[in-house]
Amino acid sequence: MLRKNPQTYRRPQSLELARRLAEPRRFIQVVAGPRQAGKTTLVQKLIGEMGRPVRYASADEPTLRGPEWIEQQWQIARREALQASELGAILVLDEVQKIPNWSETAKRLWDEDTRTRLPLHVIVLGSAPLLIARGLTESLAGRFETLHVPHWSFGEMHAAFGWSIDDYLFYGGYPGAAPLISEPRRWGRYIRESLIETSISRDVLLLSRVDKPALLRRLFEMACRYSGQVLSFTKMLGQLQDAGNVTTLAHYLDLLSGAGMVCGLQKYAGDAARLRGSIPKLQVFNTALMTSVCGLTLAQARIDHELWGRLVESAVGAHLANAAAAGDCELFYWRERSLEVDFVVRVGRQVTAIEVKSGRSPTMYPGTAAFCAAHRAQRKLLIGGDGVPVAEFLSRPVAEWASG
Repeated sequence: MLRKNPQTYRRPQSLELARRLAEPRRFIQVVAGPRQAGKTTLVQKLIGEMGRPVRYASADEPTLRGPEWIEQQWQIARREALQASELGAILVLDEVQKIPNWSETAKRLWDEDTRTRLPLHVIVLGSAPLLIARGLTESLAGRFETLHVPHWSFGEMHAAFGWSIDDYLFYGGYPGAAPLISEPRRWGRYIRESLIETSISRDVLLLSRVDKPALLRRLFEMACRYSGQVLSFTKMLGQLQDAGNVTTLAHYLDLLSGAGMVCGLQKYAGDAARLRGSIPKLQVFNTALMTSVCGLTLAQARIDHELWGRLVESAVGAHLANAAAAGDCELFYWRERSLEVDFVVRVGRQVTAIEVKSGRSPTMYPGTAAFCAAHRAQRKLLIGGDGVPVAEFLSRPVAEWASG
Protein backbone atom coordinates (compact mmCIF):
# COMPACT_ATOMS: atom_id res chain seq x y z
CA MET A 1 0.00 0.00 0.00
CA LEU A 2 1.30 3.45 -0.89
CA ARG A 3 1.95 6.04 1.74
CA LYS A 4 -0.27 9.11 1.63
CA ASN A 5 2.61 11.40 0.80
CA PRO A 6 5.63 9.47 -0.52
CA GLN A 7 7.14 12.72 -1.81
CA THR A 8 8.20 13.55 1.76
CA TYR A 9 10.87 10.83 1.59
CA ARG A 10 14.34 12.25 1.03
CA ARG A 11 17.12 10.14 -0.41
CA PRO A 12 20.49 10.06 1.37
CA GLN A 13 22.10 11.79 -1.61
CA SER A 14 20.16 14.96 -0.71
CA LEU A 15 22.24 15.45 2.42
CA GLU A 16 25.52 14.97 0.58
CA LEU A 17 24.63 17.41 -2.20
CA ALA A 18 23.42 19.99 0.34
CA ARG A 19 26.74 19.69 2.17
CA ARG A 20 28.71 20.25 -1.02
CA LEU A 21 26.68 23.29 -2.08
CA ALA A 22 27.04 24.85 1.36
CA GLU A 23 30.83 24.94 0.85
CA PRO A 24 32.56 27.77 -1.03
CA ARG A 25 32.50 27.35 -4.80
CA ARG A 26 35.10 24.69 -5.59
CA PHE A 27 33.94 22.27 -8.26
CA ILE A 28 31.28 21.67 -10.85
CA GLN A 29 28.86 19.30 -9.09
CA VAL A 30 27.97 16.41 -11.39
CA VAL A 31 24.83 14.40 -10.51
CA ALA A 32 24.72 11.28 -12.68
CA GLY A 33 22.62 8.14 -12.78
CA PRO A 34 20.03 6.19 -14.78
CA ARG A 35 16.68 7.54 -15.87
CA GLN A 36 13.94 7.80 -13.23
CA ALA A 37 16.41 7.50 -10.35
CA GLY A 38 15.23 10.88 -9.03
CA LYS A 39 18.17 13.13 -9.98
CA THR A 40 16.09 16.10 -11.13
CA THR A 41 13.61 15.83 -8.26
CA LEU A 42 16.45 15.62 -5.74
CA VAL A 43 18.19 18.71 -7.11
CA GLN A 44 15.01 20.76 -7.55
CA LYS A 45 13.83 20.10 -4.00
CA LEU A 46 17.22 20.92 -2.56
CA ILE A 47 17.94 24.14 -4.41
CA GLY A 48 14.39 25.34 -3.74
CA GLU A 49 15.24 25.37 -0.04
CA MET A 50 18.60 27.16 -0.31
CA GLY A 51 17.38 30.73 -0.74
CA ARG A 52 19.63 31.47 -3.70
CA PRO A 53 18.71 32.50 -7.26
CA VAL A 54 18.51 29.43 -9.48
CA ARG A 55 18.70 29.04 -13.25
CA TYR A 56 17.41 25.61 -14.29
CA ALA A 57 17.61 24.52 -17.94
CA SER A 58 17.19 21.12 -19.58
CA ALA A 59 18.62 19.86 -22.84
CA ASP A 60 16.18 16.93 -22.88
CA GLU A 61 14.51 17.95 -26.13
CA PRO A 62 13.79 16.04 -29.35
CA THR A 63 16.24 18.27 -31.23
CA LEU A 64 19.82 18.28 -30.03
CA ARG A 65 21.07 21.65 -28.85
CA GLY A 66 24.53 23.08 -29.47
CA PRO A 67 27.29 24.38 -27.19
CA GLU A 68 25.95 27.91 -27.63
CA TRP A 69 22.90 26.88 -25.59
CA ILE A 70 25.13 26.21 -22.59
CA GLU A 71 26.72 29.64 -22.97
CA GLN A 72 23.30 31.33 -23.14
CA GLN A 73 22.15 29.68 -19.93
CA TRP A 74 25.47 30.40 -18.23
CA GLN A 75 25.30 34.11 -19.08
CA ILE A 76 21.82 34.41 -17.57
CA ALA A 77 23.03 32.69 -14.39
CA ARG A 78 26.06 35.00 -14.27
CA ARG A 79 23.82 38.06 -14.17
CA GLU A 80 21.82 36.53 -11.32
CA ALA A 81 25.02 35.71 -9.43
CA LEU A 82 26.26 39.29 -9.74
CA GLN A 83 22.98 40.62 -8.31
CA ALA A 84 22.82 38.07 -5.49
CA SER A 85 24.39 38.06 -2.05
CA GLU A 86 27.85 36.69 -1.38
CA LEU A 87 26.36 33.17 -1.50
CA GLY A 88 25.88 33.68 -5.24
CA ALA A 89 23.54 31.82 -7.59
CA ILE A 90 23.07 28.26 -8.85
CA LEU A 91 23.04 27.07 -12.46
CA VAL A 92 21.53 23.64 -13.16
CA LEU A 93 22.06 22.06 -16.57
CA ASP A 94 19.97 18.90 -16.99
CA GLU A 95 20.60 16.09 -19.54
CA VAL A 96 23.83 17.83 -20.49
CA GLN A 97 25.30 14.75 -22.21
CA LYS A 98 23.06 15.56 -25.19
CA ILE A 99 25.05 18.69 -25.99
CA PRO A 100 27.96 18.02 -28.37
CA ASN A 101 31.29 19.04 -26.80
CA TRP A 102 29.47 20.20 -23.67
CA SER A 103 32.49 19.68 -21.43
CA GLU A 104 34.77 21.92 -23.50
CA THR A 105 32.28 24.79 -23.29
CA ALA A 106 31.75 24.23 -19.57
CA LYS A 107 35.52 24.21 -18.97
CA ARG A 108 36.02 27.56 -20.70
CA LEU A 109 33.15 29.25 -18.85
CA TRP A 110 34.09 27.74 -15.49
CA ASP A 111 37.68 28.90 -15.84
CA GLU A 112 36.50 32.43 -16.70
CA ASP A 113 34.37 32.53 -13.54
CA THR A 114 37.23 31.14 -11.47
CA ARG A 115 39.52 33.96 -12.60
CA THR A 116 36.89 36.61 -11.77
CA ARG A 117 35.81 34.82 -8.55
CA LEU A 118 32.19 34.87 -9.56
CA PRO A 119 30.10 32.99 -6.92
CA LEU A 120 28.22 30.80 -9.38
CA HIS A 121 27.67 27.17 -8.34
CA VAL A 122 27.13 24.84 -11.29
CA ILE A 123 25.25 21.52 -11.14
CA VAL A 124 25.30 19.21 -14.14
CA LEU A 125 22.78 16.36 -14.41
CA GLY A 126 22.90 13.44 -16.82
CA SER A 127 21.08 10.13 -17.31
CA ALA A 128 23.89 8.47 -19.27
CA PRO A 129 26.79 8.16 -16.80
CA LEU A 130 29.15 6.70 -19.41
CA LEU A 131 28.72 9.71 -21.70
CA ILE A 132 28.97 12.12 -18.78
CA ALA A 133 32.21 10.48 -17.70
CA ARG A 134 33.72 10.83 -21.16
CA GLY A 135 33.19 14.58 -21.13
CA LEU A 136 34.55 14.96 -17.62
CA THR A 137 37.75 13.06 -18.20
CA GLU A 138 38.40 14.70 -21.57
CA SER A 139 38.02 18.34 -20.58
CA LEU A 140 37.12 18.94 -16.95
CA ALA A 141 39.87 17.12 -15.08
CA GLY A 142 40.34 18.67 -11.66
CA ARG A 143 37.22 20.84 -11.98
CA PHE A 144 34.40 18.50 -10.95
CA GLU A 145 33.20 16.01 -8.38
CA THR A 146 30.49 13.44 -8.98
CA LEU A 147 27.47 12.39 -6.96
CA HIS A 148 26.10 9.11 -8.32
CA VAL A 149 22.35 8.59 -7.91
CA PRO A 150 21.59 4.87 -8.32
CA HIS A 151 18.34 2.98 -8.75
CA TRP A 152 16.24 3.02 -5.59
CA SER A 153 17.10 0.34 -3.04
CA PHE A 154 14.62 -1.81 -1.13
CA GLY A 155 15.15 0.31 1.99
CA GLU A 156 14.23 3.44 0.04
CA MET A 157 11.16 1.93 -1.63
CA HIS A 158 10.00 0.60 1.73
CA ALA A 159 10.52 3.99 3.40
CA ALA A 160 8.78 5.94 0.62
CA PHE A 161 5.98 3.54 -0.34
CA GLY A 162 5.74 0.92 2.39
CA TRP A 163 6.72 -1.91 0.02
CA SER A 164 7.33 -5.47 1.20
CA ILE A 165 10.39 -7.42 0.08
CA ASP A 166 8.23 -9.37 -2.41
CA ASP A 167 6.96 -6.08 -3.88
CA TYR A 168 10.53 -4.92 -4.37
CA LEU A 169 11.83 -8.16 -5.86
CA PHE A 170 9.09 -8.10 -8.50
CA TYR A 171 8.51 -4.38 -9.15
CA GLY A 172 12.10 -3.20 -8.68
CA GLY A 173 13.28 0.28 -7.79
CA TYR A 174 11.51 2.78 -10.08
CA PRO A 175 9.66 5.27 -7.83
CA GLY A 176 7.75 6.83 -10.73
CA ALA A 177 6.11 3.47 -11.49
CA ALA A 178 5.13 2.74 -7.88
CA PRO A 179 1.58 4.21 -8.12
CA LEU A 180 0.82 1.81 -10.99
CA ILE A 181 1.47 -1.56 -9.33
CA SER A 182 -2.23 -2.07 -8.60
CA GLU A 183 -2.65 -2.26 -12.39
CA PRO A 184 0.06 -4.75 -13.47
CA ARG A 185 -0.48 -4.38 -17.23
CA ARG A 186 -0.33 -0.62 -17.03
CA TRP A 187 2.77 -0.86 -14.83
CA GLY A 188 4.45 -3.14 -17.38
CA ARG A 189 3.65 -0.79 -20.28
CA TYR A 190 5.06 2.15 -18.35
CA ILE A 191 8.33 0.34 -17.66
CA ARG A 192 8.68 -0.85 -21.26
CA GLU A 193 7.62 2.33 -23.05
CA SER A 194 8.60 5.18 -20.73
CA LEU A 195 11.76 3.74 -19.24
CA ILE A 196 13.27 0.96 -21.34
CA GLU A 197 12.49 2.39 -24.76
CA THR A 198 13.37 5.95 -23.74
CA SER A 199 16.69 4.88 -22.24
CA ILE A 200 17.66 2.86 -25.32
CA SER A 201 16.50 5.33 -27.95
CA ARG A 202 17.54 8.59 -26.25
CA ASP A 203 20.46 7.66 -24.01
CA VAL A 204 22.14 5.02 -26.14
CA LEU A 205 21.13 5.07 -29.83
CA LEU A 206 20.81 8.84 -30.15
CA LEU A 207 24.12 9.64 -28.47
CA SER A 208 26.43 6.79 -29.48
CA ARG A 209 27.40 5.18 -32.73
CA VAL A 210 25.43 1.94 -33.01
CA ASP A 211 25.60 0.30 -36.42
CA LYS A 212 23.16 -2.46 -35.48
CA PRO A 213 20.43 -1.04 -33.25
CA ALA A 214 18.29 -4.17 -33.59
CA LEU A 215 21.18 -6.25 -32.27
CA LEU A 216 21.61 -3.93 -29.30
CA ARG A 217 17.90 -4.21 -28.45
CA ARG A 218 17.98 -7.99 -28.66
CA LEU A 219 21.11 -8.04 -26.51
CA PHE A 220 19.29 -6.03 -23.86
CA GLU A 221 16.33 -8.43 -23.94
CA MET A 222 18.69 -11.40 -23.64
CA ALA A 223 20.55 -9.83 -20.71
CA CYS A 224 17.25 -9.38 -18.87
CA ARG A 225 16.14 -12.93 -19.66
CA TYR A 226 19.46 -14.45 -18.57
CA SER A 227 20.28 -12.12 -15.67
CA GLY A 228 22.38 -14.05 -13.16
CA GLN A 229 23.83 -16.43 -15.74
CA VAL A 230 27.35 -16.67 -17.16
CA LEU A 231 27.17 -16.54 -20.95
CA SER A 232 30.01 -16.16 -23.45
CA PHE A 233 29.71 -13.60 -26.23
CA THR A 234 30.01 -16.42 -28.75
CA LYS A 235 26.97 -18.15 -27.25
CA MET A 236 25.13 -14.82 -27.15
CA LEU A 237 25.75 -14.33 -30.88
CA GLY A 238 24.39 -17.81 -31.52
CA GLN A 239 21.27 -17.08 -29.51
CA LEU A 240 20.81 -13.71 -31.21
CA GLN A 241 21.31 -15.23 -34.67
CA ASP A 242 23.28 -12.23 -35.87
CA ALA A 243 26.35 -11.98 -38.07
CA GLY A 244 27.99 -9.55 -35.65
CA ASN A 245 31.20 -10.11 -33.75
CA VAL A 246 32.31 -10.41 -30.16
CA THR A 247 33.85 -6.93 -30.10
CA THR A 248 30.58 -5.32 -31.23
CA LEU A 249 28.58 -7.24 -28.64
CA ALA A 250 30.97 -6.30 -25.83
CA HIS A 251 30.76 -2.64 -26.89
CA TYR A 252 26.96 -2.71 -26.90
CA LEU A 253 26.91 -4.26 -23.43
CA ASP A 254 29.18 -1.44 -22.22
CA LEU A 255 26.73 1.12 -23.65
CA LEU A 256 23.78 -0.53 -21.89
CA SER A 257 25.79 -0.60 -18.68
CA GLY A 258 26.61 3.09 -19.09
CA ALA A 259 22.88 3.81 -19.27
CA GLY A 260 22.31 1.97 -15.98
CA MET A 261 20.32 -0.87 -17.52
CA VAL A 262 22.32 -4.13 -17.70
CA CYS A 263 25.97 -5.04 -17.36
CA GLY A 264 28.37 -7.96 -17.72
CA LEU A 265 30.28 -8.85 -14.55
CA GLN A 266 33.82 -10.09 -15.03
CA LYS A 267 35.27 -13.21 -13.42
CA TYR A 268 37.45 -12.54 -10.40
CA ALA A 269 41.01 -13.55 -11.12
CA GLY A 270 43.15 -11.24 -9.00
CA ASP A 271 44.80 -10.16 -12.25
CA ALA A 272 43.53 -7.17 -14.27
CA ALA A 273 44.87 -8.58 -17.55
CA ARG A 274 42.95 -11.82 -17.11
CA LEU A 275 39.79 -9.97 -16.05
CA ARG A 276 39.46 -8.20 -19.38
CA GLY A 277 39.19 -11.45 -21.32
CA SER A 278 36.74 -13.29 -19.07
CA ILE A 279 33.27 -14.55 -19.95
CA PRO A 280 30.66 -12.12 -18.55
CA LYS A 281 27.90 -12.84 -16.07
CA LEU A 282 24.81 -10.89 -17.12
CA GLN A 283 23.24 -8.65 -14.51
CA VAL A 284 20.37 -6.15 -14.51
CA PHE A 285 20.57 -2.95 -12.47
CA ASN A 286 16.84 -3.13 -11.66
CA THR A 287 14.65 -6.26 -11.49
CA ALA A 288 11.73 -4.35 -13.06
CA LEU A 289 13.60 -4.75 -16.35
CA MET A 290 13.11 -8.53 -16.01
CA THR A 291 9.53 -8.71 -14.78
CA SER A 292 7.99 -6.05 -17.01
CA VAL A 293 8.44 -8.37 -20.00
CA CYS A 294 7.71 -11.75 -18.37
CA GLY A 295 3.91 -11.47 -18.68
CA LEU A 296 3.29 -12.66 -15.11
CA THR A 297 1.74 -11.04 -12.05
CA LEU A 298 3.51 -10.93 -8.69
CA ALA A 299 1.37 -13.81 -7.42
CA GLN A 300 2.17 -15.92 -10.48
CA ALA A 301 5.89 -15.14 -10.29
CA ARG A 302 5.97 -16.00 -6.58
CA ILE A 303 4.97 -19.64 -7.24
CA ASP A 304 7.38 -20.00 -10.17
CA HIS A 305 10.36 -21.16 -8.10
CA GLU A 306 12.90 -20.89 -10.91
CA LEU A 307 11.90 -17.34 -11.83
CA TRP A 308 11.67 -16.27 -8.19
CA GLY A 309 15.13 -17.64 -7.49
CA ARG A 310 16.52 -15.62 -10.40
CA LEU A 311 14.75 -12.50 -9.11
CA VAL A 312 16.26 -12.94 -5.65
CA GLU A 313 19.77 -13.37 -7.04
CA SER A 314 19.31 -10.52 -9.53
CA ALA A 315 18.01 -8.18 -6.81
CA VAL A 316 21.09 -8.90 -4.69
CA GLY A 317 23.27 -8.46 -7.79
CA ALA A 318 21.54 -5.18 -8.64
CA HIS A 319 22.17 -3.88 -5.11
CA LEU A 320 25.85 -4.72 -5.51
CA ALA A 321 26.08 -3.46 -9.12
CA ASN A 322 24.59 -0.08 -8.20
CA ALA A 323 27.14 0.25 -5.40
CA ALA A 324 29.93 -0.65 -7.84
CA ALA A 325 28.66 1.94 -10.34
CA ALA A 326 28.88 4.55 -7.58
CA GLY A 327 32.48 3.57 -6.89
CA ASP A 328 31.75 2.05 -3.47
CA CYS A 329 33.20 -1.35 -4.42
CA GLU A 330 34.31 -3.59 -7.27
CA LEU A 331 32.02 -6.45 -8.29
CA PHE A 332 32.84 -9.82 -9.90
CA TYR A 333 31.73 -13.43 -9.99
CA TRP A 334 33.90 -16.56 -9.78
CA ARG A 335 33.75 -19.98 -11.43
CA GLU A 336 36.16 -22.88 -11.86
CA ARG A 337 34.71 -25.97 -13.49
CA SER A 338 31.67 -26.95 -11.39
CA LEU A 339 32.60 -24.65 -8.49
CA GLU A 340 31.24 -21.11 -8.40
CA VAL A 341 30.56 -18.08 -6.23
CA ASP A 342 27.60 -15.85 -7.10
CA PHE A 343 29.34 -12.55 -6.36
CA VAL A 344 32.78 -11.40 -5.29
CA VAL A 345 33.01 -7.92 -3.81
CA ARG A 346 36.29 -6.09 -3.35
CA VAL A 347 36.68 -2.96 -1.24
CA GLY A 348 40.32 -1.94 -1.17
CA ARG A 349 42.15 -5.15 -0.30
CA GLN A 350 39.13 -6.69 1.42
CA VAL A 351 37.52 -9.46 -0.66
CA THR A 352 34.11 -10.93 0.22
CA ALA A 353 32.57 -14.06 -1.33
CA ILE A 354 28.76 -13.84 -1.50
CA GLU A 355 26.34 -16.73 -2.08
CA VAL A 356 22.62 -16.15 -2.67
CA LYS A 357 19.92 -18.71 -1.90
CA SER A 358 16.18 -18.23 -2.39
CA GLY A 359 15.27 -21.18 -0.11
CA ARG A 360 16.71 -23.35 2.63
CA SER A 361 19.98 -24.90 1.50
CA PRO A 362 22.68 -27.28 2.71
CA THR A 363 25.23 -25.73 5.04
CA MET A 364 28.22 -26.65 2.85
CA TYR A 365 29.14 -24.43 -0.08
CA PRO A 366 32.13 -25.97 -1.86
CA GLY A 367 32.42 -23.07 -4.33
CA THR A 368 32.88 -20.54 -1.54
CA ALA A 369 35.42 -22.73 0.24
CA ALA A 370 37.39 -23.30 -2.97
CA PHE A 371 37.41 -19.58 -3.81
CA CYS A 372 38.55 -18.57 -0.33
CA ALA A 373 41.35 -21.13 -0.46
CA ALA A 374 42.49 -20.05 -3.93
CA HIS A 375 42.42 -16.30 -3.26
CA ARG A 376 43.01 -16.16 0.50
CA ALA A 377 39.67 -14.46 1.05
CA GLN A 378 38.55 -14.44 4.68
CA ARG A 379 35.06 -12.94 4.40
CA LYS A 380 32.10 -15.09 3.41
CA LEU A 381 28.44 -14.08 3.30
CA LEU A 382 25.31 -16.15 2.69
CA ILE A 383 22.20 -14.22 1.72
CA GLY A 384 18.80 -15.92 1.94
CA GLY A 385 18.18 -19.47 3.06
CA ASP A 386 19.78 -19.92 6.50
CA GLY A 387 21.91 -16.80 6.12
CA VAL A 388 21.25 -13.06 6.21
CA PRO A 389 17.61 -12.35 5.24
CA VAL A 390 17.34 -10.87 1.76
CA ALA A 391 15.34 -7.89 3.05
CA GLU A 392 18.01 -7.10 5.65
CA PHE A 393 20.83 -7.28 3.10
CA LEU A 394 19.01 -5.03 0.63
CA SER A 395 18.16 -2.51 3.34
CA ARG A 396 21.76 -1.65 4.19
CA PRO A 397 24.62 -0.14 2.14
CA VAL A 398 26.98 -2.60 0.51
CA ALA A 399 29.97 -1.07 2.31
CA GLU A 400 28.55 -2.25 5.64
CA TRP A 401 28.61 -5.86 4.43
CA ALA A 402 31.86 -5.84 2.45
CA SER A 403 34.26 -3.92 4.65
CA GLY A 404 35.46 -3.96 8.21
